[in-house]
Amino acid sequence: MKHRPEIAFAKFAAPKKGVAVVLSAEDGDLGAAAHACDPGDVLGRAFSVADFKGKFGGVVDVIAPEKSPLDRLLAVGVGKPSALDEYAWWKLGGTIAANMKKARDLTVVADLAGASIGGEEAAALAAGLLMRSYSFDRYKTKKDENNNNSQPDKPARITIQCDNPSAAKKAFASLEAVVDGVFMARDLVNEPANVLGPVEFAAKAAELSELGVKVDILTEKEMRKLGMGALLGVAQGSVRPPRMIVMQWNGGNAKHKPVAFVGKGVVFDSGGVSIKPAAGMEDMKGDMGGAAAVTGLMRALAARKAKANVIGVIACVENMVDGNAQRPGDIVTSMSGQTIEVINTDAEGRLILADALWYCNDRFQPAFMIDLATLTGAIIVSLGHHYAGLFSNNDELSERLTAAGRATQERVWRMPLGSEYDKIIDTKNADMKNTGGRHGGAITAAQFLQRFVKDTPWAHLDIAGTAMGSPANEINQSWGTGFGVRLLDRLVRDHYEN
Repeated sequence: MKHRPEIAFAKFAAPKKGVAVVLSAEDGDLGAAAHACDPGDVLGRAFSVADFKGKFGGVVDVIAPEKSPLDRLLAVGVGKPSALDEYAWWKLGGTIAANMKKARDLTVVADLAGASIGGEEAAALAAGLLMRSYSFDRYKTKKDENNNNSQPDKPARITIQCDNPSAAKKAFASLEAVVDGVFMARDLVNEPANVLGPVEFAAKAAELSELGVKVDILTEKEMRKLGMGALLGVAQGSVRPPRMIVMQWNGGNAKHKPVAFVGKGVVFDSGGVSIKPAAGMEDMKGDMGGAAAVTGLMRALAARKAKANVIGVIACVENMVDGNAQRPGDIVTSMSGQTIEVINTDAEGRLILADALWYCNDRFQPAFMIDLATLTGAIIVSLGHHYAGLFSNNDELSERLTAAGRATQERVWRMPLGSEYDKIIDTKNADMKNTGGRHGGAITAAQFLQRFVKDTPWAHLDIAGTAMGSPANEINQSWGTGFGVRLLDRLVRDHYEN
């Protein structure tokens, strides 16, 4: 993103230039500070013509009167103020950003008739506005003159006027750290695979050391010594060497066990010998969405100085077709000592996660582990693009994840696990096979992973439908969504900081 908007908070005052944005409740009434922006009641007349009722997300955009110092006036409906939750303020911010057009100076008057807008609400409005501003444009060499959202030469200056600017600024500092984590995850997913390989991904993660994250990078030699045959089997078909990146943020009480997040980082997935169809294969640059989310989460937690001990482990490989690639029918030995018959080389994510989960559990003995992976097309068949699949061996962890999903609207839906599904991945040739066929494919993949977590509380998030290419919304227009950063930051914030 070439020009990130500059956001400031200030007391109420009549805007002197640019675009003024005012908020309207469902009855169409404006607050006193909003009325001061429109002494000629231009908006009031426009409301009548446009049949604007102040419903949530509705917009009226008018040219400012001739003698006004402003260019435009923009009214955004908020619906019933009593119904506004935290995420609604994020969405309102995104709606404002979507209607900025080419405005360079924007003043948002966070004032409502008969309702108080606190610092946290103003901060959430700013966070949503910033989230919507994201664009992945680093490879654009020419400006699209027909695109109102094309990046101008200078960043926009956005001032949010509110009752308590100092409280809003303080709250926004924490939310901005989360937004930056989302942006990092989006950037990683959006990068083309020829630019972002395992080594380059590790270098990006290593940059978090500047924020106080301890970063260790395991090379192929070290992973071979640890016996990570499942991960290395996937990587052997690529000329690009694998990496396992271990990130540690120690912001909590030293006596408390860390919580751990594990990400699948297949930087490109051709399917290997079980090659994917050509149509749509370019999207497989995003098969590292889980690793991107974990890396973005670690950035968010470190930047906001979270009072928690957190481990992030990501396994980065490239799955390619080559004379040295593993074959269907090969049997590999995982770090756990369990053997795996590779039935399909395109079921590779669970292989690298098997070793990553075992390593994380064995080394850190965390309070829980959550893995994120763009693991199966089957979860998209089940849930579409609006929910991630949640599989877990622990009810409390599942309930907390579900609640965090409702709060952030990065929603999860719990799916079943059971011994009946477990039998599907048994095989006469090894301890297990890496796929159980089409029926219940997302479930059998989770059953496979469960064999590598012992009794540690664990949750698996299948984000194949939500990490990339999911429907655009008020706060995201990017192909790579950064799904999981806000969800897991909320989980840590609500339950695991001390």
